[in-house]
Formats: sequence, C-alpha cells, structure tokens
Amino acid sequence: MRLFLACALTLAPLAALAQDLVFSPQATELCLDSVAPIAQAQCVGHSADACMQDTVGGESTVGMGGCLWAEYEYWDARLNAAYTALRALNLATDEANATLTPQAPSLADSLQAMQRAWIPYRDATCDYARAQWGGGTGGGPATSACLLDLTGRQALTSEFHLAEAQR
Repeated sequence: MRLFLACALTLAPLAALAQDLVFSPQATELCLDSVAPIAQAQCVGHSADACMQDTVGGESTVGMGGCLWAEYEYWDARLNAAYTALRALNLATDEANATLTPQAPSLADSLQAMQRAWIPYRDATCDYARAQWGGGTGGGPATSACLLDLTGRQALTSEFHLAEAQR
C-alpha cells in the first residue's frame, strides 16, 4: 500500500507530460524477437529508453518516470494475460489429474501462491530502490524502473511456463 501511494503521488505530475510521451513497445518487441528466450530479460526497458530519447523532456525526472511507467504498464498487461491463461490451463490440468494422481500438488494453487509471494517481494525490493534516493526526486523513477524490471522478468517467466504448459 505504501508503494502504491508513493507511486501515485510521484506520478501525479505525469498527467501533463503523458500527452507528450512518445511511447511504443516496438523497441522491446524487436529485441524479444531477436534474442533467444534465455536472453529475453535483457530486452526489459528498451522501449522506456527509446521513449526517453524520443520524448521532449524525456531526460527529466518526470519524463523518465512517465516513460518507465508506460513500459511497466506494458509488462503488467503481459503478466496479467500470461497468469490468467496459465491459471486456466493449470486448473484444467489439476482437474484431469485429480482422478489419475489425487496426491499430486495443485498446479493452480502453486501458481497462485507463487504470484502472491512475488508481489510483496517486488514491493519491498522497489521500496528499497526508492530509499536509495533518500527522499529525493530520483526516487520516483527508481521505483518505476524497479517495477518495470521485476514485472518484465515475471511476465517473461510466466510466458515461459505458459508456453511449456501448452506443449
């Protein structure tokens, strides 16, 4: 909750800049298409970087925060889509396994527990990233960069598990 409030207060000034942001996920998607799956984590942040370069004022604290937040939202949507699809597959697998191996652990429950444990980890990690700035203006972009990085990595992990489950 603290992280959400800090982000909301920090990102409030972004409303004015949001109209002028030049964000596209294209740089990230081009990177993802050009590297092996094991190396895809290096692509997280590419579109935010491009946004900062292409947006007038993108190098400012507000500009950086806006670009980082825009890519964070991109990855958050991917994470939610992968989680939803993976959970549905896991529930179907659990149902099929219930008669064959009733002692098997629930995939859907394990996935949910993993995701629920990851959220406080993400929040604490990003609180720490913000604290490095001692209350300074760099704390907002540091928090957004942290959220972007961890959410992008979690999305890629979830997409990997989804692809494996669909095989």
